[in-house]
Amino acid sequence: MEIDVERQQKAREYARTRRRISYISMGIGVLSILIVLGAGLDKWFRDLIQGAGRWLPLLNWQPRTDWFPWQIVIYCILITILYELLTSPLSYYSGFVLPHRYGISVMSLRAWLREVGIGLGLNLLLEAVFISLVYALLAFQPQLWWLWAALIILFFSVLMANLAPVLIFPLFYKFTPLPDGELVQRLLRLAEQANTRVKGVFSMQMSNKTTATNAALMGLGNTRRIVLGDTMTDRYTIDEIEVVLAHELGHHVHHDIWKLIASQTVLMLVGLFLANLVFHQVVDQQHYYRSLTDPATLPFFFALIGVFSFIIMPLSNGLSRRIEYQADEYALTSTHKIEAFKGAMRRLANQNLSELEPAPIVEFLFHSHPSIKKRLQHADEFASRSGYTASASLSAES
Repeated sequence: MEIDVERQQKAREYARTRRRISYISMGIGVLSILIVLGAGLDKWFRDLIQGAGRWLPLLNWQPRTDWFPWQIVIYCILITILYELLTSPLSYYSGFVLPHRYGISVMSLRAWLREVGIGLGLNLLLEAVFISLVYALLAFQPQLWWLWAALIILFFSVLMANLAPVLIFPLFYKFTPLPDGELVQRLLRLAEQANTRVKGVFSMQMSNKTTATNAALMGLGNTRRIVLGDTMTDRYTIDEIEVVLAHELGHHVHHDIWKLIASQTVLMLVGLFLANLVFHQVVDQQHYYRSLTDPATLPFFFALIGVFSFIIMPLSNGLSRRIEYQADEYALTSTHKIEAFKGAMRRLANQNLSELEPAPIVEFLFHSHPSIKKRLQHADEFASRSGYTASASLSAES
């Protein structure tokens, strides 16, 4: 399998267009926040919700002075929906029109809208729960709320990593056990060699949504399972699938999920601490808001989180790329199937319309994985370093 030159041209165009849409969406978000804060719409929106308390007394429930839990929830939900409506043309173009134009998506508009609706519902639920907990902590622990919030994020990260395969992903994909055979036996044997217990090998129905593919080792503990997209099992050789799965096993052998959870928690801890300093400055010193739990502070809080997330993105992506290199190294070391690895990488680039070599600044800022070209070079370097030639690799795979 070689890199398809025509597909790579499409991949560059597709990636470039998606980046432009992302920049526009980001600009809309920044401009919206500036208008809301500059024009005082944050307070106007709060007053509107408080006024509705005359007809909905629950909105005025105040378990602690200046803390109105239901006003905060409603405020959070409404501004999220308004932002989604504002950016819906971009979402439609980037999520439906563009993937169809480049042959990535095969979903009907109805199916796409259903998935968008489910995703929005989950996002609203999780966002409302998180914001409610943050503002409860602001009410009861105004000085140390950021520390408790980081610990809660850590807890939910572990919980979601464990439960997502059985609660979240089935909302979007159909999973069926893969019939027993050579592929299943080789993958289970690979997991056993990595001292990784799995619940089984499952096929994830992707072909009714996309022409792209994926494979993963999902879950933690008793929910961990091997998952292969059906768009992979019918196109890739067993050796290629085996080496892709070995990469995923490398993440578990190296405890990468825990590393990422820990690093994200530390970064979030720093971000929330800085938000705490700014919050107290704006509320306690400048008296711009009534209190720390004023519902009107929500746009300002989202702005702080957004700015910090953007600042740390290169650092977070850099750590992720390093982890991906290490997982590649494990896959090559544990299987010695260098040509199968390179074949899988090329096939993934062709099938998923992945850029072979994005601009260095783009990769540095936005990519969580090394470029396909760098991963192919890494495989060649591994072969040279280990003295394991391509011919030996081919012999091992036969």
